[in-house]
Amino acid sequence: MYRILLVEDDPTIVSVLAQQLTKWNYQVEAVLDFGHVLEQFQAFEPHLVLMDISLPFFNGFYWCAEIRKISKTPVIFLSSAGDNMSLVMAINMGADDFLAKPFSLEVVLAKIQAILRRTYSFGNDPKTITHQGLTLNLNDATLRFGEETLELSKNEFKILQVLLEHTGCVVTREELIQKLWETDSFIDDNTLTVNMTRLRKRLESIGITDLILTKKGIGYLIKEDP
Repeated sequence: MYRILLVEDDPTIVSVLAQQLTKWNYQVEAVLDFGHVLEQFQAFEPHLVLMDISLPFFNGFYWCAEIRKISKTPVIFLSSAGDNMSLVMAINMGADDFLAKPFSLEVVLAKIQAILRRTYSFGNDPKTITHQGLTLNLNDATLRFGEETLELSKNEFKILQVLLEHTGCVVTREELIQKLWETDSFIDDNTLTVNMTRLRKRLESIGITDLILTKKGIGYLIKEDP
C-alpha cells in the first residue's frame, strides 16, 4: 500500500483529500505539527508528499528543500498561487508537479497515480505489508512472523490483505465477501465465518494471537500500531 503524507494546514482540504485517497487504498497521514514536518516525514516514510506552499512557521518550498537533502520521494505542491513564478520556484526546489487551488479530485488522483507509477514501476513499489512484526508478501502470498513462514490459501491471503490495507478501520462482512467472491452472485454468510476461523487458527499456529478483532454485527478490524 502506498503511503501519502499531507502537508496542508486547511483542515477542510485535509479531510477531503484524506477521505478520497483512503477510498483508493492509499495510507494517508496528515502533518499536525508544522514546526516538525521533516521529523514526521522520516517517521512515516511516505511514497509521495502533497505539500501546500503557504504553511505556518516555514513555507512548502523550505520543507521541500529539506526533504530533498535526504530523499527523492515525489512531492506535489498545492497552492492557491497558480502563477508562473510559484511554478518555477516549485520545480527549482525539486517538486515533481504542481496543482493550483481549487483543484479537481479527479486531477489530483490522476497526477498521484501517474507519479507513483513512474517512480515505482521498476520493481521498487511496495510488495509487502508490515504490521506489528509480521510481513505479508504480496507476491507469493506468504506471511512471515519472527522465524516462522506461513503459506496462505487464496482466501486467507485475500482476507489478511484487505484487513491490513485498512488497518485501524472496521471492514464490514459485506465488503470482505465482495472482495473475496466478486464473481459469485450469492455467498452464504457462514462461508466467511469458516474462512475467518481457519485463518485465525493458522495465525495462532505461528504465535500471532488477537490480531483480527470481531466487531459484532459489523465486521472485522486490525488495530493500528500502539
